[in-house]
Amino acid sequence: MKTCEICPHHCRLNPGEIGKCRGRKNDGEKIFPLNYGRITSAALDPIEKKPLYRFFPGSKILSVGSFGCNLNCPFCQNFEISMADSSFPTQNISPEDLARLAADLKNRGNIGVAFTYNEPFISYEFVRDTSEILQRLGLKSVLVTNGTVTAGALKKILPLIDAMNIDLKGFSQKIYDYLGGDFETVLRTIEIAAKNCHVEVTTLIVPGMNDSEEDMIAESAWLAEISPEIPLHVSRFFPRYKVTNIPPTDVKKVYALAEIARKNLKFVYTGNC
Repeated sequence: MKTCEICPHHCRLNPGEIGKCRGRKNDGEKIFPLNYGRITSAALDPIEKKPLYRFFPGSKILSVGSFGCNLNCPFCQNFEISMADSSFPTQNISPEDLARLAADLKNRGNIGVAFTYNEPFISYEFVRDTSEILQRLGLKSVLVTNGTVTAGALKKILPLIDAMNIDLKGFSQKIYDYLGGDFETVLRTIEIAAKNCHVEVTTLIVPGMNDSEEDMIAESAWLAEISPEIPLHVSRFFPRYKVTNIPPTDVKKVYALAEIARKNLKFVYTGNC
């Protein structure tokens, strides 16, 4: 039996077993990513779509995703791939070929690769290997992540990462119990990453879950303690996956929570409104 050291679930896997994320497996010798180099989605996106509003604004970035996730958000906006396993159709690409493709797209405004759409940390080794090449080529590596990663794994890869957008699902362990995660782990990820690369934070406002003024006061005040210049994206929920019985977040609610956050933070944006 081996223990996965990538995220706080610390899945203990016998040979042949796959972790909770559906993306990591004990092959009898080591735990490795089943989704290494297996791409489900790829697009040349505006950097603002990540969302990163204060990291090379106006540029584009080659965005790639695989399958699997180490949270179980019932309202996931990308559930088709994040909740998928290794049976999902993919295209294989090596770190070298992905970095070469990113370089070839420079003439279209591309600045690097964003690992996004599903949780990139469960593809840890692929992200690391690709980012090493991108760094040598003078290109950027971006992670769009839920922040559910161990401090050890995070610190090892951060020298290769230029920017992160980290989802902060809400501001309590109760919310993370609902999603199958750990609140303190995500806070620590934000703290550590903000000292080492450009960080922006996104909070999806789900009616009845994390839409109280008290939560936003606490969240924005905590972020401001790290730096009042951390950009916060307050985003609107739409019914998806298993949560189709509640309406989209009221636009006025999103705007109101953003105004509250602006009392503590310099850069607050509203999304999907």
